[in-house]
Amino acid sequence: MAHVGLIPVIYRELIEARQFPREPEPTLVMDDPEQVRAYAEAGRVDGLMAAAYLFHTARISQVIQGCREVVDLGCGPATQLCQVAGVNPEIRFTGIDLSPSMLESARAHVAESGLDNVAVAEGDITRLEAFPSASVDGVVSTLALHHLPSFDHLEACFREIARILRPGGAVYLADFGRLKSLKSVLFFAYMNAKHQPHIFSLDYERSLRAAFLSDEIRAAAARLLPDTVRVYSTFLAPLLVVAQTPVRPLPSHLKSRFARMRTGLLRRYRADLDELRQFFRLGGMRSDAFR
Repeated sequence: MAHVGLIPVIYRELIEARQFPREPEPTLVMDDPEQVRAYAEAGRVDGLMAAAYLFHTARISQVIQGCREVVDLGCGPATQLCQVAGVNPEIRFTGIDLSPSMLESARAHVAESGLDNVAVAEGDITRLEAFPSASVDGVVSTLALHHLPSFDHLEACFREIARILRPGGAVYLADFGRLKSLKSVLFFAYMNAKHQPHIFSLDYERSLRAAFLSDEIRAAAARLLPDTVRVYSTFLAPLLVVAQTPVRPLPSHLKSRFARMRTGLLRRYRADLDELRQFFRLGGMRSDAFR
């Protein structure tokens, strides 16, 4: 997901008078093996989403310092999960997803990455029955909540997060926010269409149409998640929304690693990352891991 171009999108969002209604995705689970393969390959960490992956990896790492067991809800092909686990080898991660084909892709990626601190399992993120109450130190999720069919399901997911967290546990939930302008949705969905499979662009469009309002996420978080959770969004146009507990100090070696990872990005991806950092900073998010 590239972020260059937020300025014209902000302008459209500010002048748009009406909010288009949420359009839940026609299928909850992408389970066709060929579609999953194309989706996973197009979205790997060195591709168009490199900036977003590194941004979330850094933020998640700040939030989960000191955790031992962390659950990733809606892990998909485990691209984000493996990057986070790779820089936090002392933490044990469990990825949960409803799609057997996605989990097959995830297991393959975990094996290819040589990680021994990641497991994945099939499960419904609104019914985390495999986890006893107060049994995990942290819960994270990136770009998965919009797959939930309704606001009731979002609330059920948040209740389960609160139930399985130990006292003082860490939370990092990032997802799209629903934009007002359909022109903005189509712009973001297809801006890189010539560089990625059509299924990836189409899924992006459906995801943006299915996103919850930032106000809905704020309201559900305030009622159901720990009172230490704060909700942030990109400045003026809520393309991305993050609900998280406070950050914790990063060890110096990890801060240095993130600086090197940023420098190692292609120039255009580095620009995407810096724009994303700036628009979240303007939205109130502090403690930048790259500073």
